[in-house]
Amino acid sequence: MTDDRLTIYSDYVCPFCYLGRKSLDSYQAGREEPIEIDWHPFDLRAQKRGPDGEIDESVDDGKDEAYFAQAKQNVQRLAERYDADMALDLSRDVDSLNAQIASYHVKQEYPYERWLAFDIAILEALWEDGRDIGDPDVLAGIAVDAELDGDEIRAAIEDEELAGTVSEQFEAAYQRGVTGVPTFVYDDHSARGAVPPEQLERLIEGV
Repeated sequence: MTDDRLTIYSDYVCPFCYLGRKSLDSYQAGREEPIEIDWHPFDLRAQKRGPDGEIDESVDDGKDEAYFAQAKQNVQRLAERYDADMALDLSRDVDSLNAQIASYHVKQEYPYERWLAFDIAILEALWEDGRDIGDPDVLAGIAVDAELDGDEIRAAIEDEELAGTVSEQFEAAYQRGVTGVPTFVYDDHSARGAVPPEQLERLIEGV
């Protein structure tokens, strides 16, 4: 692994984050050395999440049906462009908080390759298989498939101190000026959205 690190701010429930990773895969396929991902969680459900963790769809977050219709069209267009076989176009009813806590735990406690396998498995479970990644049972199963301990993942999800740390990561993203995802950052330059592989190449290689 090289010392290069591409910082990515993302939320698992964002289809453009999944598609942005597909674009990154395409860029990486033509690169001699892999570039390491430095993942930072971002919370798209913060405004709609109630005190008990429920998602309240009645909360106005400025996204109406016209917004979602346009987003769905954009997802379908990019899925075709990036050859992504998606079971879902959008994930309005799924909350990724548990998944982000679990992923952050694995990132802190395991080697990079182990985290990356878990990270990819979460993305695929939601976007390719249509599974609810907010469900601790689903996340434990994903962990086992990624050769991690399912019970450890359940415990991480229930760890209030860890949840607080992840919440601090969400706030840190906002403080750094991240307002939407995916956001790719490399050497003080950034790109936002599911940008094409050639734009990622320009970001990372300056060409």
